[in-house]
Amino acid sequence: MYERFENMKYIIALISLIPLFISAQGGSIAAFEVELSSILENLRAAKTNSDKELQNNKFRAKLEKVVSIEESLSYPFSKLSSVGVIDSPDKKMRIINWNVEQEDYSHKYYCYVLWRDEKSNDYHFQELKDISFGLTMQPSETIAADQWYGALYYKIIPQNRRNKTIYTVLGWDHFTEMSTAKLIDVIYFVGDNVKLGMPIFKSGSVIKRRMFFEHSEKTSMYLNYETDRERIMMDHLSPESPSMANFREFYVPDLSYDAMEFDGKRWNLIEDVIGVNPSDEREKQIVYTKNENGELEAKEIKIEWQDPSNPNAPAGGNVHTAVTPDDTLDDKQDILDQGLPKVSKKDKRDPSQLSIMKGVKRNKRKKRRKRN
Repeated sequence: MYERFENMKYIIALISLIPLFISAQGGSIAAFEVELSSILENLRAAKTNSDKELQNNKFRAKLEKVVSIEESLSYPFSKLSSVGVIDSPDKKMRIINWNVEQEDYSHKYYCYVLWRDEKSNDYHFQELKDISFGLTMQPSETIAADQWYGALYYKIIPQNRRNKTIYTVLGWDHFTEMSTAKLIDVIYFVGDNVKLGMPIFKSGSVIKRRMFFEHSEKTSMYLNYETDRERIMMDHLSPESPSMANFREFYVPDLSYDAMEFDGKRWNLIEDVIGVNPSDEREKQIVYTKNENGELEAKEIKIEWQDPSNPNAPAGGNVHTAVTPDDTLDDKQDILDQGLPKVSKKDKRDPSQLSIMKGVKRNKRKKRRKRN
């Protein structure tokens, strides 16, 4: 009986120490973060590739210890301002991601993926290793963590596919001296390993494991996820001139948009969609329109995108036709004149022969010659 009592006291003592142990763990991460922040400052201040590599190796070694602690899946890491800490909306996956610019202005990328197994609830982490210098510029196959192409991720989109959660990620890559790239990929987990790439991106009849959008480094491409419409919106890229069609470093946004929509199995490319601003928090607003008598009257409408070509829209009835850079001056004028009253481009009337009051042609009075 006495032995049981002693065992019970021992168990109670252990239970009482759990909060202190958790607090100590949290304190350890906080202390680690201070050290990481100091090393990161040295890394960003380094000038030569050798100094950058030295400081970055210190940073990776310290971060490896931090991510081995399960609490790092939710710890904010607010002091690491030049490191991306991206969380999935379901809070079951996190990406810790950073880059180091080299002396030749190329970039090396580093990444840790942290996740919780959806079946066992076990915590895992794995480093993605950038081997882009020995890899195809735009790999098309499924790759493992040690075959990574290198990028900075900025968005995670979880989807349920065949009773398993996969994570679509959006990223950015410096790419080449003359071009940058945006990309869409998929991260998923097989046991305690990370896999990237899945054949779920459909563009026309072509299905890809990931999508790259290379464009001129002089511009930026919009690529982001619209939560309220459940689609990935992106700029459509076109060459600056037809002769540059085979050179992606001369592609720029052409002011039209495409989208990727998920149907439960794959992402489908929808071309030439209308970009709409995020929904307003207010549901309705008051607009003033003229009634049949020409008087202004207030009208309450739902706040949503209004098609300007819709004659029933509050300010509708306008037909818009885009003017492209390849249109000639005459083509542009013809487009702009659509729907307008036809007006002669040249008024052949002599201004000296017009009446000031009526603008009509004067009748000349012919002088009659006197007959002898």
